Parts: sequence; C-alpha cells; structure tokens
Amino acid sequence: DKVLMELIEPYEVRAAKLREFLEDVKPSLHYDIVPLADPYGPSVTDPNLQCLVISEETRRGGEAVNKKRIENGLPELVLYEILLMKDPDHAQNEEEKISSSSLRQRLLGTLLRPPRQDPALPSRPYVIGLTGGTGSGKTSIAKVLGQLGAFLIDADKLGHAVYVPGGPAYEQVVAAFGAEILNEDGTINRKVLGAKVFGNQERLKSLTDIVWPEIARMVKEQIREADARG
Repeated sequence: DKVLMELIEPYEVRAAKLREFLEDVKPSLHYDIVPLADPYGPSVTDPNLQCLVISEETRRGGEAVNKKRIENGLPELVLYEILLMKDPDHAQNEEEKISSSSLRQRLLGTLLRPPRQDPALPSRPYVIGLTGGTGSGKTSIAKVLGQLGAFLIDADKLGHAVYVPGGPAYEQVVAAFGAEILNEDGTINRKVLGAKVFGNQERLKSLTDIVWPEIARMVKEQIREADARG
C-alpha cells in the first residue's frame, strides 16, 4: 500500500545510498545491509541482535518482532525509540515527517530525465502520446492539455469510427469474421465480434492487423490537420 510504488528507487540504488550514508557518518562502523523479503527480515532469527531502533509509529512493529523472537526461542530486543525529523517544508497533503512518500509525490509532474534530443523528431507539430489503464486519469489530463491549447485526438473514438458502415475497416472486418457479427441495421455488433476474438490470439491478431493501421492512418491525418491549423 505504498504511495506511488512505481517511483520507488530499485533496491540496489537504495542500498548503495544507505552504504554511502553509513560510511560518511562513521567509517569504522560494522554493518550488514540485507533485503527484506518479509515484514520481519533477520530481526526474528538472528541471535546476535540486541537492539531494535524504532520510532513512535513503528513501536507496534517492534513489539511484534519481540513476540516472534520469543516464539523462536530468542531473547527480546531492546526497543530504542528515536524522534523522527520533521519536514519544515511539507505541504498540507504530505506527512509532517521527512518521508520518501512525500518525495515521490513531488516527483509527479516533473521530468525524471531530460528530453531526448532527437534530430529526426520535428519540432512542429509536437506529438504527445497519452496512455494508461482505465481510471488512470487520461481524460482529466487530456482536458488540461486541451485548455492549454493542445489539439486532442481521441484514439478510442477513432477506434469506433473505423467499424461503422462505410468506415475504413468495415468491409475488411465483415469479410474476415462473417455476416454473423452484423446487427439487423448492418452495423457491427462489437460484443459478438469481441466474443469471436477473445482468448484467441490468432483471431485477435487478424482483427488488429485490419483495424490498427486504419486508426494510425486517421491519427496521422488529424495530426496533419492540427499542423495546418497551427
């Protein structure tokens, strides 16, 4: 349930930063950095451990560790509680303590890497591909971009347009999947068509090979239209 898990740094990077910090604080310190594959790690199995550093919010976790140690026949650890440093610049929607969750929140809307300078990419029109799963916020972001002056191309709407009678993929789809996919008025029944291709990779590829190039062509047409309108 971590906030923005996809922005958490890889274990190797986090371990390297921790190692650098420990060496900077006290080079003579002996330490082991280990990945945690469960909520407890070595704290409930290592007989050489004597103390566990906790904060007020992790005290229950420390008590759970000691309970596990007793079950494993090991002595309890001393729970040494420290105060967490407060972030004087935390926003209203952020935690009061210095927190990696807050740092990940601040990364939203920032460039994680500089734009790639590719001479093959024209400076105009500048095309942004907006992708994401259902409910990920594509519509909201597109609305904001539209308010800023962007020309919006909705690939979902184009995907519906290619199927309509007279549309660029209509005849090919009917020829490939049969008249049984048609409604009485001659329109393609998307549910019937979907049932034909669902779970059948070969049929699905046959459909996408017909439809996707037509959608791409329509997108390119709209990009040229946007360019002509400036």
